[in-house]
Amino acid sequence: MTKLSLSNLKKSELEGKKVLVRVDFNVPLNESGEITDDTRIKAAIPTIEYLIKNSARVILAAHFGRPKGKVNEEMRLTPVVKRLSSLINKEVSLTNSCIGEEANLLSSNLQNGDVLLLENVRFYAEEEKNDIKFAESLAQHADMYINDAFGAAHRAHASTQGVTKFLSPSVAGFLLEKELKYLQGAIDSPQRPLAAIVGGSKVSSKIGVLDSLLDKCDKIIIGGGMIFTFYKARGLNVGKSLVEEDKLELAKDLEEKAKSKGVELLLPSDVVLANEFSPQAESKISSIDAISGEWMGLDIGPESIKLFQNALSDCKTIIWNGPMGVFEFDKFANGTNAIANTLAELSTNSDVCTIIGGGDSVAAVEKAGLAQKMSHISTGGGASLELLEGKILPGVSALDDE
Repeated sequence: MTKLSLSNLKKSELEGKKVLVRVDFNVPLNESGEITDDTRIKAAIPTIEYLIKNSARVILAAHFGRPKGKVNEEMRLTPVVKRLSSLINKEVSLTNSCIGEEANLLSSNLQNGDVLLLENVRFYAEEEKNDIKFAESLAQHADMYINDAFGAAHRAHASTQGVTKFLSPSVAGFLLEKELKYLQGAIDSPQRPLAAIVGGSKVSSKIGVLDSLLDKCDKIIIGGGMIFTFYKARGLNVGKSLVEEDKLELAKDLEEKAKSKGVELLLPSDVVLANEFSPQAESKISSIDAISGEWMGLDIGPESIKLFQNALSDCKTIIWNGPMGVFEFDKFANGTNAIANTLAELSTNSDVCTIIGGGDSVAAVEKAGLAQKMSHISTGGGASLELLEGKILPGVSALDDE
């Protein structure tokens, strides 16, 4: 079902209107309180600038960190408002609280084209409880609602779902619209062959998505620490590598399911082993049937890289979620970097759609300087996983249908 989006609204429907926009400004800070990655802020700018251009009065709602329903001075949106002001070249005001007299006064005094950022909505426990009175208080700021926070769209919170009961129309912003187009499109009507590359440390965090992808994909490539659970399930020695003992049967079931559905399930044929979990660890390459003793696998090996590159070469749609190894350590980042470079090269062909979802995969692609070459970089880790699993996102289902 297609949702109404900002692109459906004309200037006459926006001019002079107070628009509450849920954005995802949950950005990382360093110890000095400076933003280290402003990707999420930049992702919301097309929606904000469109509203400014069309003379709307813009009220932004966002969360930051996990303050657990209490005011936490370290989780105020002060660094965000500063960065946003410089990015849109316009002064943005920040309220002291997202609801209440001071916030209401500031939002009611906005002029056409003004932008106001409400302080962290998670300073109130009622936000995550989707409390209806709190949602109504947030809605009092505005005449209409836009959700442009894909990273929070899988949460049924007051600012993502509750407010839609009080504001009409409630529509998707440009970022949310784009996320749905790529991620839902890749699952519902992909150009084939469709491949999914699933990495990360644990099978348990990817069970749902692997199970769902087996019904949709032509090929599934598995990397990261989770491979050792599959190997152990096959009866192989994995040394000191990470294994989820309670997921061995599940790993067997997933391999069986792939076989019965005719899905090509690829696991690495060799790995990079380390004698300890450290960036300076001694390392060696080993085939998967020669792991022993105290060694642990921290990356996929060179033969596996070639195997995966070959499997991806004819694919038209590729979804990547999760790194191939401990890419935070340069010594064990080769597998992840090779996949990132392969997808960047494949993306030069206009027939190929590459979608990167999940925080670590996105971080790896950004670190390699390849983000601009991919078809789509998703801003929501948990939300993109749930969408790929076929789950309904509360923050999306609450919006008006076209």
